[in-house]
Amino acid sequence: MSSSPAVQDVLASRYRLDALVGVGGMAKVYRARDLRLDRAVAVKVFRPDIDATDSLRFAVETRVLSALAHPGLIPIQDTGVHDGHGFLVLRLVNGPTLRREIADGALPVDRVRHLGAQLADALAHVHANGVVHRDVKPSNILLDEGDRAVLADFGLARVLGTTRLTRSDHMAGTAAYLAPEQVTGTEVDCPADIYALGLVLLECLTARREYEGGDVETAVARLHRPPQIPRTLPPPLVRLLLLMTSLAPHRRPTAEACAEALRSDASPVVLPPAPVVVAPTKRSRTPLVVLATAATTLAASGALYWAFKTPTPAATPPALTPPTTSTTTTATTQATQTPEPTTTTRLPKPVARQPALATQAQTTKPSEVVETTNQPVPEAPPAAAVTPPLATTTPATATTTSDKSKPGHTKTPPPQRPK
Repeated sequence: MSSSPAVQDVLASRYRLDALVGVGGMAKVYRARDLRLDRAVAVKVFRPDIDATDSLRFAVETRVLSALAHPGLIPIQDTGVHDGHGFLVLRLVNGPTLRREIADGALPVDRVRHLGAQLADALAHVHANGVVHRDVKPSNILLDEGDRAVLADFGLARVLGTTRLTRSDHMAGTAAYLAPEQVTGTEVDCPADIYALGLVLLECLTARREYEGGDVETAVARLHRPPQIPRTLPPPLVRLLLLMTSLAPHRRPTAEACAEALRSDASPVVLPPAPVVVAPTKRSRTPLVVLATAATTLAASGALYWAFKTPTPAATPPALTPPTTSTTTTATTQATQTPEPTTTTRLPKPVARQPALATQAQTTKPSEVVETTNQPVPEAPPAAAVTPPLATTTPATATTTSDKSKPGHTKTPPPQRPK
């Protein structure tokens, strides 16, 4: 087997290798020159010792790239074999990788939105053609001279509906950007690319890889904790990244929805709302409290109305404290309960005046009655008691001629002795 091609070698008598620009697991990428068309190209040369599976991957990548045409993808221009080495000729992108761009620090939010929308557009085209990239990461994203993001390296791409080349106990892709379903070995579909894109955008905003460590440790970490998204980012962007990196594939938005959300400041994807369990007692209590409060307040108002409307004899009514309205049934009931009983001296009903029997007790003025609260009423002294007149046939009073000059003077005749 001949050695691997080196710089200045000419492949298929047409493509001169000028410089090595990248090394991958299965191939090396060179900046080259198309001597026939006199233009700069990129040549991806595969290792000669690849196994049968890698040979199939080479065939899949060739077929996929030849069927896709999008500004965000690198189109294939030619393919061939040189001394047992298969190679692909691709459009050359003059610019750094996103990995190198992030090494200088976090990118502004607006630029991340711009680049993310372009990558989501490219993935939408890929997914629409029934292809899953399965290896979206910063080193596979190139930035051209117009700061456009271009998705490269379809070496691990899978055409949906075809035979799976990766064994169920193996992981295809880069451990730091694998989707949870890739880690667990379940069916991989388009949402896996959305998950990886979400981690890439998060890395652009923080300048750090979310899951660090060895391959196994890094891959399993996402099953134990979600990505830590800074809450200082715009809320719509935070929500989008949370959805893109959701553990459940069905909760992740489509590539089209991601592109639309990244181009606008609105909240991203419209998903069916999760069922919300509401305790019925908490909701049904509020109207009951309002009704009880209203009824109690109305009853208290009616009682006050009739209390003031009913005429009261000359006495001054006791001071009434208006009921206090509360927002709870208990407080309202306590505020409108009958106050503790008090001892109050009230005026008797007016009695017809008897001129002949004008006594001190009957001539007491209303103003002399004092209202006392919570105090016993003193008993009247015996001396001031009034003796009612005797019910006899004898006239109650008799007036003599000699006493007529004394007004108001009455003379009671002496009692007669029995014979």
